[in-house]
Amino acid sequence: MKFVAVIVVVAVAALLAQFLQRRKPQAPTQPKMEVPVQVDRSDFPQADAPWLVAVFSSATCETCIDVVSKSEALATPQVAVVNVEYPGRKDLHDRYGIDAVPTVVVADAQGVVRGSFIGPVTATDLWAGVAEMRQPGSRPISDCATSIVGEDDGESDSLKPC
Repeated sequence: MKFVAVIVVVAVAALLAQFLQRRKPQAPTQPKMEVPVQVDRSDFPQADAPWLVAVFSSATCETCIDVVSKSEALATPQVAVVNVEYPGRKDLHDRYGIDAVPTVVVADAQGVVRGSFIGPVTATDLWAGVAEMRQPGSRPISDCATSIVGEDDGESDSLKPC
């Protein structure tokens, strides 16, 4: 009788081992890296400025220091630039679902997010992007990017690369 019990246990263990080997492993968790579509301007200083550039950063992020300094060059009476540093302003990171730094959010006077940047960004891209958001059509077009990609339906603004 003991021999039958041992055979049953070995058979169950073999079946379980085969099942576990065939099981597909879970994919690693992927970050969401979402950006808010609306912000409450009263959460930030200079809520009356027509434009807000909010840089969600972290005290331990070296790339954030660079992005913050590039963003600060945009500060004018028309553009409020705010460094929303984690953990000092964890409440705002949580409220707006920021899970990657640096994240730059550009919002209009009503708090509608008109554009964003996640990760490192060049000064040229940041400044030109904010200029385009503030005044559509202001983006300079280089010699390399002079024609529109796709049909000329008047809606596409994707430029053909060099």
